[in-house]
Amino acid sequence: MKVLVLYYSTFGNVLDMARLVAEGVESVPGAEAVIRTVPELMPDEIIQGNDGMKAGREKQKDIPLVTDEDFREAGAIAFGTPTRFGNMAAQLKNRIDQVSALWMEGVFEDKPAGIFVSTASLHGGQEATITSSLGPLMHLGMIPVGVPYSTQELFVTQGGGSPYGPGHVAGGNNDRAIDSEESAICRALGARLARIGLKLQG
Repeated sequence: MKVLVLYYSTFGNVLDMARLVAEGVESVPGAEAVIRTVPELMPDEIIQGNDGMKAGREKQKDIPLVTDEDFREAGAIAFGTPTRFGNMAAQLKNRIDQVSALWMEGVFEDKPAGIFVSTASLHGGQEATITSSLGPLMHLGMIPVGVPYSTQELFVTQGGGSPYGPGHVAGGNNDRAIDSEESAICRALGARLARIGLKLQG
């Protein structure tokens, strides 16, 4: 079973999280992670004027854009986004807004979905972004999946991560490495999506 790990990232931090989620997926026998991204909407002159954004773009140059077939083939989906004032990034929402035909076909119904996020600051809207992102996924007929407290790192994380989903605190310069607790929570989400997806497939 394929688990689609679909993300948008400006500086590359959410891509790093996506790779950790994918590791969790592939720790489950019978599950395969498929990492995809979405089109950039930010003007090129803004990206070229920021060294961090330019490095982030270069880091992601080989990640394919998601296709309708990726959505059809996925037995579960993890959505990754930076926070934008308590909401998912416009780039990811824009791609979700284009799946109406698939929604009409019922492509997303009964598939588990999880959300992972990155913020610059410790209280930068991680939980708000995850909960506000649930609306579109519920409309698509997906089954929300979080991270339960059997994941012990939730008790000790000093960065991101909550029962709502994995989180990363990237710092004011967007260059703080994902720490061990954040990494474990990312892997836990990937593994849980894979297990639940396999069970739902029967």
